[in-house]
Amino acid sequence: MENILPWFSLKSVPGIGNHLFKRLIDRFHSPDLALTASQKDLSGIEGMTPRLVSAIKQHRLSDLVKKDIDLVMRKGYKIVTMSDADYPPLLLQLPDPPPFLYVFGHLISPINNIAVVGSRNATRYGITTTQKLCQDLASFGITIVSGMALGIDSAAHEGALLGKGHTIAVLGSGLEVIYPKKNRNLFYQIAEKGAVISEFPLTAEPEAKNFPIRNRIISGICLGTVVVEATKKSGSLITARLALEQGRDVFAVPGSVHSFKSIGTHTLIKQGAKLVEHAQDIMEELLYVIEAPDRKESSIQNKTGPTLLSLSSDESLVHDALEPYPIHIDDLIRTLSMKPGKLSSILLQLELKNIIKQSPGKFFSLIDQI
Repeated sequence: MENILPWFSLKSVPGIGNHLFKRLIDRFHSPDLALTASQKDLSGIEGMTPRLVSAIKQHRLSDLVKKDIDLVMRKGYKIVTMSDADYPPLLLQLPDPPPFLYVFGHLISPINNIAVVGSRNATRYGITTTQKLCQDLASFGITIVSGMALGIDSAAHEGALLGKGHTIAVLGSGLEVIYPKKNRNLFYQIAEKGAVISEFPLTAEPEAKNFPIRNRIISGICLGTVVVEATKKSGSLITARLALEQGRDVFAVPGSVHSFKSIGTHTLIKQGAKLVEHAQDIMEELLYVIEAPDRKESSIQNKTGPTLLSLSSDESLVHDALEPYPIHIDDLIRTLSMKPGKLSSILLQLELKNIIKQSPGKFFSLIDQI
Protein backbone atom coordinates (compact mmCIF):
# COMPACT_ATOMS: atom_id res chain seq x y z
CA MET A 1 0.00 0.00 0.00
CA GLU A 2 2.72 2.47 0.97
CA ASN A 3 4.62 2.15 -2.33
CA ILE A 4 1.38 2.46 -4.37
CA LEU A 5 0.14 5.68 -2.79
CA PRO A 6 2.73 8.00 -4.41
CA TRP A 7 1.81 6.64 -7.85
CA PHE A 8 -1.86 7.41 -7.33
CA SER A 9 -1.05 10.75 -5.73
CA LEU A 10 1.12 12.02 -8.60
CA LYS A 11 -1.26 10.64 -11.24
CA SER A 12 -4.22 12.43 -9.66
CA VAL A 13 -2.57 15.88 -9.75
CA PRO A 14 -4.72 17.96 -12.15
CA GLY A 15 -2.77 18.56 -15.37
CA ILE A 16 -0.33 15.66 -14.95
CA GLY A 17 -1.00 13.42 -17.94
CA ASN A 18 0.86 10.31 -19.00
CA HIS A 19 3.47 12.19 -21.07
CA LEU A 20 4.43 14.46 -18.20
CA PHE A 21 4.25 11.63 -15.67
CA LYS A 22 6.83 9.67 -17.68
CA ARG A 23 9.14 12.69 -17.88
CA LEU A 24 8.93 13.09 -14.11
CA ILE A 25 9.77 9.40 -13.56
CA ASP A 26 12.63 9.59 -16.09
CA ARG A 27 14.05 12.54 -14.15
CA PHE A 28 13.34 11.58 -10.52
CA HIS A 29 13.02 7.76 -10.88
CA SER A 30 10.05 7.47 -8.51
CA PRO A 31 6.81 9.38 -7.87
CA ASP A 32 7.58 10.02 -4.21
CA LEU A 33 10.84 11.77 -5.18
CA ALA A 34 8.94 13.78 -7.80
CA LEU A 35 6.36 14.82 -5.21
CA THR A 36 9.08 16.01 -2.82
CA ALA A 37 11.33 17.61 -5.45
CA SER A 38 12.15 21.30 -5.21
CA GLN A 39 10.27 23.85 -7.27
CA LYS A 40 13.50 24.57 -9.15
CA ASP A 41 14.01 20.92 -10.12
CA LEU A 42 10.36 20.51 -11.11
CA SER A 43 10.49 23.66 -13.24
CA GLY A 44 13.32 22.13 -15.26
CA ILE A 45 11.02 19.41 -16.64
CA GLU A 46 9.71 19.99 -20.16
CA GLY A 47 6.04 20.97 -20.04
CA MET A 48 6.08 21.82 -16.33
CA THR A 49 4.45 25.22 -15.80
CA PRO A 50 4.46 27.27 -12.56
CA ARG A 51 0.80 26.32 -12.10
CA LEU A 52 1.62 22.60 -12.30
CA VAL A 53 4.57 22.99 -9.93
CA SER A 54 2.24 24.67 -7.45
CA ALA A 55 -0.40 21.93 -7.97
CA ILE A 56 2.15 19.23 -7.14
CA LYS A 57 3.35 20.96 -4.00
CA GLN A 58 -0.19 21.55 -2.72
CA HIS A 59 -1.84 18.31 -3.85
CA ARG A 60 -3.53 15.95 -1.44
CA LEU A 61 -4.96 12.52 -2.28
CA SER A 62 -8.74 12.79 -2.80
CA ASP A 63 -11.29 10.57 -1.05
CA LEU A 64 -12.35 9.25 -4.47
CA VAL A 65 -8.84 7.95 -5.18
CA LYS A 66 -8.57 6.50 -1.67
CA LYS A 67 -11.83 4.59 -2.26
CA ASP A 68 -10.42 3.25 -5.52
CA ILE A 69 -7.29 1.97 -3.76
CA ASP A 70 -9.39 0.45 -0.98
CA LEU A 71 -11.56 -1.37 -3.55
CA VAL A 72 -8.43 -2.73 -5.26
CA MET A 73 -7.33 -4.27 -1.97
CA ARG A 74 -10.73 -5.65 -1.06
CA LYS A 75 -11.33 -7.27 -4.46
CA GLY A 76 -7.86 -8.77 -4.75
CA TYR A 77 -6.87 -6.89 -7.88
CA LYS A 78 -3.24 -5.94 -8.48
CA ILE A 79 -1.63 -2.62 -9.30
CA VAL A 80 1.38 -2.98 -11.57
CA THR A 81 3.46 0.20 -11.83
CA MET A 82 6.05 1.24 -14.39
CA SER A 83 8.80 0.23 -11.99
CA ASP A 84 7.46 -3.31 -11.42
CA ALA A 85 8.96 -6.34 -13.14
CA ASP A 86 5.48 -7.45 -14.27
CA TYR A 87 4.80 -4.20 -16.13
CA PRO A 88 4.71 -4.95 -19.89
CA PRO A 89 8.20 -3.89 -21.06
CA LEU A 90 7.07 -2.88 -24.56
CA LEU A 91 4.75 -0.28 -23.02
CA LEU A 92 7.76 1.55 -21.63
CA GLN A 93 8.78 2.34 -25.22
CA LEU A 94 5.69 4.52 -25.62
CA PRO A 95 5.94 8.27 -24.98
CA ASP A 96 2.76 8.09 -22.86
CA PRO A 97 2.64 4.73 -21.06
CA PRO A 98 0.09 4.46 -18.24
CA PRO A 99 1.90 5.00 -14.93
CA PHE A 100 0.21 1.89 -13.58
CA LEU A 101 -2.26 -0.79 -14.65
CA TYR A 102 -5.12 -2.40 -12.78
CA VAL A 103 -4.72 -6.15 -13.23
CA PHE A 104 -7.12 -9.03 -12.65
CA GLY A 105 -5.23 -12.30 -13.16
CA HIS A 106 -1.53 -12.49 -13.87
CA LEU A 107 0.81 -11.07 -16.49
CA ILE A 108 3.58 -13.34 -17.76
CA SER A 109 7.05 -11.97 -18.44
CA PRO A 110 8.01 -13.26 -21.94
CA ILE A 111 7.35 -10.71 -24.69
CA ASN A 112 5.35 -13.11 -26.86
CA ASN A 113 2.26 -10.94 -27.28
CA ILE A 114 0.28 -10.63 -30.53
CA ALA A 115 -2.81 -8.40 -30.77
CA VAL A 116 -5.79 -9.68 -32.75
CA VAL A 117 -8.61 -7.20 -33.39
CA GLY A 118 -11.49 -6.69 -35.79
CA SER A 119 -15.17 -6.04 -36.37
CA ARG A 120 -17.72 -6.26 -33.57
CA ASN A 121 -20.32 -7.40 -36.13
CA ALA A 122 -18.15 -10.15 -37.54
CA THR A 123 -19.18 -12.74 -40.12
CA ARG A 124 -19.07 -16.46 -39.38
CA TYR A 125 -15.96 -16.61 -41.57
CA GLY A 126 -14.30 -13.94 -39.44
CA ILE A 127 -15.20 -15.67 -36.17
CA THR A 128 -14.02 -19.15 -37.18
CA THR A 129 -10.88 -17.84 -38.86
CA THR A 130 -9.97 -15.82 -35.78
CA GLN A 131 -10.62 -18.68 -33.37
CA LYS A 132 -8.49 -21.11 -35.37
CA LEU A 133 -5.68 -18.62 -35.95
CA CYS A 134 -5.49 -17.72 -32.25
CA GLN A 135 -5.74 -21.35 -31.18
CA ASP A 136 -2.71 -22.16 -33.36
CA LEU A 137 -0.79 -19.09 -32.17
CA ALA A 138 -1.48 -20.06 -28.57
CA SER A 139 -0.09 -23.53 -29.28
CA PHE A 140 3.15 -21.82 -30.34
CA GLY A 141 3.36 -20.11 -26.94
CA ILE A 142 1.98 -16.78 -28.15
CA THR A 143 -0.12 -14.66 -25.77
CA ILE A 144 -3.19 -13.30 -27.58
CA VAL A 145 -4.14 -9.71 -26.72
CA SER A 146 -7.47 -8.12 -27.60
CA GLY A 147 -10.17 -5.84 -26.25
CA MET A 148 -12.89 -8.31 -25.14
CA ALA A 149 -15.43 -6.63 -27.44
CA LEU A 150 -18.03 -8.71 -29.24
CA GLY A 151 -17.12 -10.31 -32.56
CA ILE A 152 -13.46 -10.73 -33.50
CA ASP A 153 -12.10 -9.69 -30.08
CA SER A 154 -14.12 -12.34 -28.26
CA ALA A 155 -13.20 -14.94 -30.88
CA ALA A 156 -9.51 -14.11 -30.38
CA HIS A 157 -9.72 -14.71 -26.62
CA GLU A 158 -11.78 -17.87 -27.12
CA GLY A 159 -9.26 -19.24 -29.62
CA ALA A 160 -6.40 -18.68 -27.21
CA LEU A 161 -8.33 -20.46 -24.46
CA LEU A 162 -9.08 -23.37 -26.82
CA GLY A 163 -5.35 -23.58 -27.52
CA LYS A 164 -4.76 -23.70 -23.74
CA GLY A 165 -2.65 -20.57 -23.98
CA HIS A 166 -2.47 -17.19 -22.30
CA THR A 167 -4.63 -14.27 -23.30
CA ILE A 168 -4.88 -10.63 -22.17
CA ALA A 169 -7.98 -8.44 -22.41
CA VAL A 170 -7.47 -4.66 -22.34
CA LEU A 171 -10.63 -2.87 -21.24
CA GLY A 172 -11.99 0.56 -22.12
CA SER A 173 -13.67 0.62 -18.71
CA GLY A 174 -12.71 -0.15 -15.13
CA LEU A 175 -12.37 -3.76 -13.95
CA GLU A 176 -15.57 -3.43 -11.94
CA VAL A 177 -17.57 -2.54 -15.07
CA ILE A 178 -17.56 -5.59 -17.35
CA TYR A 179 -18.32 -4.47 -20.90
CA PRO A 180 -20.06 -5.87 -22.82
CA LYS A 181 -22.11 -7.51 -20.08
CA LYS A 182 -22.65 -10.71 -22.08
CA ASN A 183 -18.88 -11.34 -21.87
CA ARG A 184 -19.00 -11.73 -18.10
CA ASN A 185 -18.07 -15.43 -18.22
CA LEU A 186 -15.31 -14.73 -20.73
CA PHE A 187 -13.98 -12.01 -18.40
CA TYR A 188 -13.36 -14.58 -15.64
CA GLN A 189 -12.03 -17.23 -18.03
CA ILE A 190 -9.46 -14.77 -19.36
CA ALA A 191 -8.40 -13.77 -15.83
CA GLU A 192 -7.90 -17.44 -14.94
CA LYS A 193 -5.65 -18.14 -17.94
CA GLY A 194 -4.08 -14.71 -18.32
CA ALA A 195 -5.09 -11.21 -17.33
CA VAL A 196 -7.71 -8.53 -17.73
CA ILE A 197 -6.08 -5.10 -17.51
CA SER A 198 -7.13 -1.46 -17.59
CA GLU A 199 -5.58 1.92 -16.95
CA PHE A 200 -8.95 3.38 -15.90
CA PRO A 201 -10.22 3.54 -12.31
CA LEU A 202 -12.14 0.47 -11.20
CA THR A 203 -15.63 1.96 -11.60
CA ALA A 204 -14.96 3.89 -14.83
CA GLU A 205 -17.74 3.48 -17.39
CA PRO A 206 -16.99 2.40 -20.99
CA GLU A 207 -17.17 5.90 -22.50
CA ALA A 208 -16.45 6.32 -26.21
CA LYS A 209 -13.36 8.44 -25.53
CA ASN A 210 -11.76 5.57 -23.59
CA PHE A 211 -11.45 3.17 -26.50
CA PRO A 212 -8.83 4.96 -28.64
CA ILE A 213 -6.83 5.35 -25.41
CA ARG A 214 -7.31 1.64 -24.73
CA ASN A 215 -6.26 0.73 -28.28
CA ARG A 216 -2.77 2.17 -27.86
CA ILE A 217 -2.22 -0.30 -25.00
CA ILE A 218 -3.48 -3.25 -27.06
CA SER A 219 -0.91 -2.50 -29.77
CA GLY A 220 1.65 -1.14 -27.31
CA ILE A 221 2.13 -4.37 -25.35
CA CYS A 222 2.47 -6.46 -28.52
CA LEU A 223 5.10 -7.33 -31.10
CA GLY A 224 2.49 -7.05 -33.83
CA THR A 225 -1.20 -6.51 -34.51
CA VAL A 226 -3.42 -8.73 -36.67
CA VAL A 227 -6.62 -7.24 -38.12
CA VAL A 228 -9.46 -9.58 -39.12
CA GLU A 229 -12.48 -7.99 -40.83
CA ALA A 230 -12.55 -4.22 -40.64
CA THR A 231 -14.74 -1.71 -42.41
CA LYS A 232 -13.34 1.47 -43.93
CA LYS A 233 -13.79 3.42 -40.68
CA SER A 234 -13.25 0.59 -38.21
CA GLY A 235 -11.70 1.24 -34.81
CA SER A 236 -9.43 -1.70 -35.56
CA LEU A 237 -7.69 0.44 -38.17
CA ILE A 238 -6.89 2.92 -35.39
CA THR A 239 -5.17 0.10 -33.51
CA ALA A 240 -3.25 -0.82 -36.67
CA ARG A 241 -2.17 2.80 -37.18
CA LEU A 242 -1.04 3.01 -33.56
CA ALA A 243 0.96 -0.19 -34.01
CA LEU A 244 2.76 1.33 -37.00
CA GLU A 245 3.47 4.52 -35.06
CA GLN A 246 4.90 2.37 -32.27
CA GLY A 247 7.19 0.58 -34.73
CA ARG A 248 5.33 -2.73 -34.48
CA ASP A 249 4.35 -5.16 -37.24
CA VAL A 250 0.88 -5.09 -38.79
CA PHE A 251 -0.82 -8.16 -40.28
CA ALA A 252 -4.16 -8.55 -42.03
CA VAL A 253 -6.35 -11.54 -42.82
CA PRO A 254 -7.93 -11.23 -46.29
CA GLY A 255 -11.65 -11.64 -46.82
CA SER A 256 -14.14 -11.60 -49.66
CA VAL A 257 -13.72 -8.84 -52.25
CA HIS A 258 -17.52 -8.56 -52.17
CA SER A 259 -17.74 -7.88 -48.42
CA PHE A 260 -17.62 -4.32 -47.09
CA LYS A 261 -16.21 -5.79 -43.88
CA SER A 262 -13.02 -6.66 -45.76
CA ILE A 263 -12.36 -3.16 -47.13
CA GLY A 264 -10.24 -2.19 -44.13
CA THR A 265 -8.11 -5.33 -44.11
CA HIS A 266 -7.56 -5.22 -47.87
CA THR A 267 -6.54 -1.56 -47.60
CA LEU A 268 -3.96 -2.53 -44.97
CA ILE A 269 -2.57 -5.23 -47.27
CA LYS A 270 -2.30 -2.72 -50.13
CA GLN A 271 -0.41 -0.40 -47.77
CA GLY A 272 2.12 -3.08 -46.87
CA ALA A 273 0.59 -5.13 -44.05
CA LYS A 274 1.59 -8.77 -44.24
CA LEU A 275 -1.18 -11.02 -45.56
CA VAL A 276 -2.02 -13.79 -43.07
CA GLU A 277 -3.44 -17.14 -44.14
CA HIS A 278 -2.27 -19.18 -41.16
CA ALA A 279 -0.27 -18.90 -37.96
CA GLN A 280 3.04 -19.62 -39.71
CA ASP A 281 2.78 -16.32 -41.61
CA ILE A 282 3.03 -14.49 -38.30
CA MET A 283 5.61 -16.79 -36.74
CA GLU A 284 7.94 -16.50 -39.74
CA GLU A 285 7.83 -12.72 -39.52
CA LEU A 286 8.67 -12.75 -35.81
CA LEU A 287 11.24 -15.56 -35.66
CA TYR A 288 13.87 -13.03 -34.61
CA VAL A 289 12.01 -12.72 -31.31
CA ILE A 290 9.92 -15.86 -30.94
CA GLU A 291 10.93 -19.50 -31.31
CA ALA A 292 8.07 -21.80 -32.24
CA PRO A 293 8.08 -25.42 -31.07
CA ASP A 294 9.06 -27.55 -34.09
CA ARG A 295 6.60 -30.27 -33.16
CA LYS A 296 3.65 -27.92 -33.72
CA GLU A 297 4.60 -26.67 -37.17
CA SER A 298 4.22 -29.89 -39.11
CA SER A 299 0.97 -30.79 -37.39
CA ILE A 300 -0.62 -27.48 -38.38
CA GLN A 301 0.72 -27.43 -41.92
CA ASN A 302 -0.47 -30.96 -42.67
CA LYS A 303 -3.73 -30.84 -40.82
CA THR A 304 -5.99 -30.84 -43.90
CA GLY A 305 -3.99 -33.31 -46.02
CA PRO A 306 -5.24 -36.76 -44.97
CA THR A 307 -8.90 -35.62 -44.83
CA LEU A 308 -8.99 -34.08 -48.31
CA LEU A 309 -7.06 -36.95 -49.88
CA SER A 310 -9.76 -39.36 -48.72
CA LEU A 311 -12.55 -37.65 -50.71
CA SER A 312 -14.25 -39.32 -53.64
CA SER A 313 -14.18 -37.62 -57.05
CA ASP A 314 -17.75 -36.29 -56.62
CA GLU A 315 -16.98 -35.07 -53.09
CA SER A 316 -13.85 -33.32 -54.35
CA LEU A 317 -15.89 -31.67 -57.11
CA VAL A 318 -18.38 -30.26 -54.62
CA HIS A 319 -15.63 -29.32 -52.16
CA ASP A 320 -13.82 -27.31 -54.83
CA ALA A 321 -17.02 -25.41 -55.66
CA LEU A 322 -17.44 -24.26 -52.05
CA GLU A 323 -15.81 -21.32 -50.27
CA PRO A 324 -15.42 -20.06 -46.69
CA TYR A 325 -18.37 -17.77 -47.48
CA PRO A 326 -21.81 -19.47 -47.58
CA ILE A 327 -23.23 -20.48 -50.98
CA HIS A 328 -26.89 -21.41 -51.50
CA ILE A 329 -27.64 -24.94 -52.64
CA ASP A 330 -29.46 -23.62 -55.74
CA ASP A 331 -26.29 -21.82 -56.83
CA LEU A 332 -24.30 -25.03 -56.35
CA ILE A 333 -26.82 -26.97 -58.45
CA ARG A 334 -26.41 -24.44 -61.29
CA THR A 335 -22.62 -24.29 -60.97
CA LEU A 336 -22.13 -28.06 -60.88
CA SER A 337 -25.06 -29.05 -63.14
CA MET A 338 -25.80 -31.76 -60.58
CA LYS A 339 -29.15 -33.27 -59.61
CA PRO A 340 -30.49 -31.88 -56.29
CA GLY A 341 -30.80 -35.32 -54.67
CA LYS A 342 -27.25 -36.33 -55.52
CA LEU A 343 -25.83 -32.97 -54.41
CA SER A 344 -27.71 -33.12 -51.08
CA SER A 345 -26.28 -36.57 -50.42
CA ILE A 346 -22.71 -35.42 -51.13
CA LEU A 347 -23.15 -32.32 -48.99
CA LEU A 348 -24.32 -34.51 -46.12
CA GLN A 349 -21.25 -36.74 -46.46
CA LEU A 350 -18.95 -33.69 -46.40
CA GLU A 351 -20.76 -32.40 -43.31
CA LEU A 352 -20.29 -35.73 -41.56
CA LYS A 353 -16.57 -35.55 -42.38
CA ASN A 354 -16.49 -32.10 -40.74
CA ILE A 355 -15.23 -30.46 -43.93
CA ILE A 356 -18.22 -28.22 -44.61
CA LYS A 357 -21.05 -26.75 -42.57
CA GLN A 358 -24.65 -25.84 -43.30
CA SER A 359 -26.15 -22.49 -42.29
CA PRO A 360 -29.86 -21.68 -42.01
CA GLY A 361 -31.57 -21.35 -45.39
CA LYS A 362 -29.65 -24.16 -47.14
CA PHE A 363 -26.39 -22.24 -47.33
CA PHE A 364 -23.14 -24.24 -47.30
CA SER A 365 -19.53 -23.21 -46.70
CA LEU A 366 -16.13 -24.73 -46.01
CA ILE A 367 -15.06 -25.12 -42.42
CA ASP A 368 -11.99 -22.95 -42.05
CA GLN A 369 -8.80 -25.05 -42.13
CA ILE A 370 -6.23 -22.33 -41.32
